[in-house]
Amino acid sequence: MFVDLPEAQLREYQSSQVDPADFDEFWSRTIAEARAAGGEVTLTPVDTGLVTVDVFDVTFPGFAGEPVKGWLRLPAQRSGPLPTVVEYVGYGGGRGRPTENLLYASAGFAHFHMDTRGQGSTWSPGATADSAASGPQIPGFMSRGVDSRETYYYRRVFTDAVRAVDAARSLDVVDSSRVAVVGGSQGGGISLAVAGLVEGLVAAVPSVPFLCDFPRALTIHDSEPYHELVRYLRTHREKVGQVFETLSYFDGVNFATRASVPAWFSVALMDETCKPSTVFGAFNAYAGPKQIDVWPFNGHEGGGPDALARTVTLLHGVFGTA
Repeated sequence: MFVDLPEAQLREYQSSQVDPADFDEFWSRTIAEARAAGGEVTLTPVDTGLVTVDVFDVTFPGFAGEPVKGWLRLPAQRSGPLPTVVEYVGYGGGRGRPTENLLYASAGFAHFHMDTRGQGSTWSPGATADSAASGPQIPGFMSRGVDSRETYYYRRVFTDAVRAVDAARSLDVVDSSRVAVVGGSQGGGISLAVAGLVEGLVAAVPSVPFLCDFPRALTIHDSEPYHELVRYLRTHREKVGQVFETLSYFDGVNFATRASVPAWFSVALMDETCKPSTVFGAFNAYAGPKQIDVWPFNGHEGGGPDALARTVTLLHGVFGTA
């Protein structure tokens, strides 16, 4: 069944999220500190047995220069720097196996697939630790360090994601002027943050994005992962204002207002995990050129393989490889 407002109202909906006065200063400082920490990007060839795609095990410096893992997948037949897709992973998952996710390399793109620190044990394996200490939390990642913007888990993840673009652009095989960011669910939320933080991207494709419109999300969802924060505040009653202040620095709505890269969103009207109004909260606030695919009868899978096919087509268009 439809789980939210009618589509006509969704297209008019405006989030109540507050834009912190020092949002830009906070993120400028955070990214500058990570870049100043330095670190090397390393690539190790992986023997996969594949003949059409070459795979490399990647390590690059993320938040505070800490090592973050990923995969770099390349078409085996290639010449010159390639247009590049930087992809972020959904909640609970990691970078997976080297022989998975071959679509973008098969389409002729370089594919830089970032691991998500601390995750990668729910539905696909990961290989990156989250070294930061944190206080009390609900099991999961949503409340990890949420008492402060400085310690919140997604400060580290979003910084890793920006540094993943930096790492990709540093590679000779990558055309640094043709880089797009993509992801679904949590990966969609991360791609939206990167769109608001990184200049010079050619496209952002946030599919059924998570981490958007926290003021509404926490009051209309009775499902995980948003409900982790609900359960945290159910116990820590005195921290409601403090937690919502922290979340305002990590809300896709506030990144959307700062993004100028062309974006292709998607939303599913029967999505219980990322309800449509939270996605439209970010989409309607998005400052750059934008489109949205609406999947009326789908849940959190969104457009599935049809959405992937559309993504490949639009990327060929923006990369000039059609």
